[in-house]
Amino acid sequence: MTSEAIGAPTAAAQPRQKSELMQQRVRAARLFLLPMMIALAVVAGWPLARSIYFSFTDATLNDLYGAEWIGFGNYLQIRVLESGRTIYRGVLADPAWWNAVWNTVRFAFWSVLWETILGMIVALVLNAEFKGRGIVRAAILIPWAIPTIVSARMWSWMLNDQFGILNDLGMRLGLLNAPVAWTASPDTAMLAVLVVDIWKTTPFMALLILAGLQMIPKDIYEAAEIDGVHPVKQFFRITLPLVRPALMVAIIFRVLDALRIFDLIYVLTPNSAATKTMSVISQENLFQFNNFAEGSAQSTLLFLLIAIFTILYIWLGKVNFDGGDR
Repeated sequence: MTSEAIGAPTAAAQPRQKSELMQQRVRAARLFLLPMMIALAVVAGWPLARSIYFSFTDATLNDLYGAEWIGFGNYLQIRVLESGRTIYRGVLADPAWWNAVWNTVRFAFWSVLWETILGMIVALVLNAEFKGRGIVRAAILIPWAIPTIVSARMWSWMLNDQFGILNDLGMRLGLLNAPVAWTASPDTAMLAVLVVDIWKTTPFMALLILAGLQMIPKDIYEAAEIDGVHPVKQFFRITLPLVRPALMVAIIFRVLDALRIFDLIYVLTPNSAATKTMSVISQENLFQFNNFAEGSAQSTLLFLLIAIFTILYIWLGKVNFDGGDR
């Protein structure tokens, strides 16, 4: 028997062994993921399903299990009176709901925009080599590490119109003629919330972008410098395209977090129509106003909005969470 005849079965057995090994890895991965999926189903899936169900009922917080099915009445209810006048009721006909939608979209857009710009600048600085870079990297994460409730309470004291340090500094420096109620005034409440959120979450964006920057090979920049490429052109032609996958993932994480913002606004600007978001108005109806069915409908609409945005973003942006573009 020749050596070619002996080697043929061995070569044919290698793909079979690789296939079996891959199947074993897939089965092992599924077994490891199973506890997490069960936990998600119990902690997130079941409450979500119940919330969607309650949105089609007349449930109240005092009588959840005695709720009756009313269909889409909580979303939109059209009633024509004998006089011919048409009355619209439900979440979709509520001006307060659409005001909350506008506040949420406006907050998400401006916060994510500035956090991305500032996060990119901070990441570029931290990616450079200088003495004490490790200490600066650790220090820059402090705002993000502080719990949101704590940072919101801290900023509420700093922005107070009577004894806040920011008003005091503004008066001393001649920047303000009179103390400003930053969180109480409808003209400045959203600005105050945006400043606090940008201060807190910019380090998170910088951290994700920095991870993408450190994956770019240094020899690309060395070749560009040898060719005499301007640093600004290096950023737009080299850095930005190569860091785009990490940037896209960072943006979608932040947008999802911004669309469901609750704690910062609830603590910093309570009962303010200028900053009330979809999460805040849903919580009020669910637990404060005993309008559980309408609050469930609002929560369901918020979930649908986030789901639709996520699907469109991943599809149009061609986001690949494996680490690159599709």
